[in-house]
Amino acid sequence: MKDLPFKLGIHPINWVGEDVKEHGADTTYEQILDDIQALGLKGTEMGRKYPTDIAVLKQELDKRGIGLVSQWKSVLFSDPTYRDEELKAYRKHAEFLKEMGSTVISTAEVGGSLHFDPRRSPNEKEVLRLDEAGWQSLAEGLNLAGAIAQEYGLKLTYHHHGGTVVESPEEIDKLMELTDPSLVHLLFDTGHAYYGGADPLTVLRKHEKRIAYIHLKDIRQAVLDEARAEQVDFVTCIRKGVFTVPGDGCIEFAPIFEELLAQGYAGWAMLEGEQDPAAHNPYEYAKQALQHIESLIPQERR
Repeated sequence: MKDLPFKLGIHPINWVGEDVKEHGADTTYEQILDDIQALGLKGTEMGRKYPTDIAVLKQELDKRGIGLVSQWKSVLFSDPTYRDEELKAYRKHAEFLKEMGSTVISTAEVGGSLHFDPRRSPNEKEVLRLDEAGWQSLAEGLNLAGAIAQEYGLKLTYHHHGGTVVESPEEIDKLMELTDPSLVHLLFDTGHAYYGGADPLTVLRKHEKRIAYIHLKDIRQAVLDEARAEQVDFVTCIRKGVFTVPGDGCIEFAPIFEELLAQGYAGWAMLEGEQDPAAHNPYEYAKQALQHIESLIPQERR
């Protein structure tokens, strides 16, 4: 698939869970990077098992021909009292990614989230949606952070995400409407779009001019249905196995890739599974996902 206009990479979350810490708890970063190299992929995101020392991280990536595309950055911009410290932390994050040669910052608001908001207590049961003041504060903070990203030659790509205040298609639309298109871009995630109640293809077509980064993730419909019936939270859904790699779930990826090719999307698209690696071998699932994607690409583009 050398003639694709966009670049395919993979997230270490396939090997080591970020939200479910027991997933891949004993996996080493060397195993993850060796598998990525064996898959022939050239891009990864930062993972919690990767070395934090920049010199060591660069050495480990460089010797395998892999680049660091991005790293998740949680923000709490919906509460204006946190803005100054959040922007300071965002700048530090941008400095690290610039040093690593990255291009985008995966950014998500954690205010109101049951799992990620530091102000929430463990016994609470649901996401607290934003009021209008919260939306305005979030948009203002993102615009300021986007300007910081630009200073470092990076793009802020907003990650709509399950279990957060920007989850549904209506919330994605609102965030795009409230933010500056030159400063705030969209991280289009197929799995999180579907999880949040959207048709991924509709989101892609509606916001194609804002999309600067992509996560390719699939959904197991039966698991999602069961989780909805039981009214379980987002992290429990992950533990149940709601997510998987493209081609192993219910999302139709053929029209998505057709649209990406028609658009001439030229950024990174990262494979994500976010499932228990003990039950679903990350290397084998990634290999199957790449084969599935290749089957969807016209012969002349492979």
